[in-house]
Amino acid sequence: MYDTHGLTFLSVLRARVLSAWLPAAVFVLLIALWEGAAHLALVDPMVLPAPSDIAANFIDGFQSGIYTKNLQVTLFQAFSGFALACILGIGVGSIASFSERFSRALQPILIAVEATPKIALAPLIIVWFGYGVGSKIVLAGAIGFFPVFIGTAAGLRAAEPGRLDVLRALGASRFQLFRMVALPSALPHIFAGINVAVVLALLGTIVGEFMGAKEGLGTLILYANGNLDTARVFSILLVLAATGLLLHWIIGAIRRRLLFWDASRAEAYTGTGG
Repeated sequence: MYDTHGLTFLSVLRARVLSAWLPAAVFVLLIALWEGAAHLALVDPMVLPAPSDIAANFIDGFQSGIYTKNLQVTLFQAFSGFALACILGIGVGSIASFSERFSRALQPILIAVEATPKIALAPLIIVWFGYGVGSKIVLAGAIGFFPVFIGTAAGLRAAEPGRLDVLRALGASRFQLFRMVALPSALPHIFAGINVAVVLALLGTIVGEFMGAKEGLGTLILYANGNLDTARVFSILLVLAATGLLLHWIIGAIRRRLLFWDASRAEAYTGTGG
């Protein structure tokens, strides 16, 4: 007789090993092919520099302190814009969900603003708020506002009517309805909007630095691009990608910490379910 339990265990173990190591193996293979093509001069280093050159620029940028200094500037502006987006998004979304009159009055304005590409407003924002930190914060906040607003409004309107009716029958005030039922049920939607907004705020900050700034990673990208230093541009993009992933992970960790009762949605949110 065959040991079916042993075969099942080996099959599961093999599947897990493949799912864990196969993506890493494919990534290493692609990097090796890229490096080989660069050393064999199959690609122009001005177009696609070798991974080793990108890694050397990455290490040199942090050892010299230039990446750390400019990353701090970019993160300060991005976090400030993100905080502005969260405050306005949650505040306006809360008012719109509880006041139908306010929602109707605000809807045409929001549709018009949402239909306008925020990046296209960057030159105007630079003119209005100058080349300093203020314009970067405003642009980051404007780009990150709508995900938070939509998540808040949709989440608050999705509150269970039965629970609201019970509390109303018990004489609960509007604030108590908001605090005890509407807000807890809306938190998963709000965090979904926040998760999108934090990355968009970083994007808005970089765009603002492209338009005009003295410091920041966006300024470094423009400087490296002007000097045709493609490897440096790629290394800065690597810093931005790692920063975006870290911000996404931090928001996910905060969400899991605060919404421990929402385990099923937490798995869907992080993509690590099963």
